[in-house]
Amino acid sequence: MIIYRAMTSEDVTFISRLEEETFSMPWSEESFLQMITKEDTRYYVAEEDGKLLGGCGLWMIAGEGNITNVAVSSGARRRGVGTGLLKYLMTQGDREGVTAYTLEVRVSNEAAIRMYEKLGFRSEGIRPNFYEKPTEDAMIMWKR
Repeated sequence: MIIYRAMTSEDVTFISRLEEETFSMPWSEESFLQMITKEDTRYYVAEEDGKLLGGCGLWMIAGEGNITNVAVSSGARRRGVGTGLLKYLMTQGDREGVTAYTLEVRVSNEAAIRMYEKLGFRSEGIRPNFYEKPTEDAMIMWKR
């Protein structure tokens, strides 16, 4: 059974390594350690039988939530882990007064875009050249 919970400092090494495997511009362990202690941020992980499968983050600003760093290990993809993480994140955000969620995703990441759309997100614009390595536009998605 997969459980979803708040990220702890013990999870940071795994999550930062997962970032390195997943993203061209990964966050460092130090960045995650800083983020999990901030008052206006929440980071969550998915775990199964004591093994971490993925993680994601939420920055809360004036009732809006900016979703960051959604990453799932390659062996756990296509099992609903990403969807479960985001549902958990939004449930927790709702409890804290978040009324709208936004995120950026590479325009070429069709699997992620489909997952976000199934969760009720809609494209509301493009950020040109948002990503590096390689340079690519980001789709701005919102769930209001």
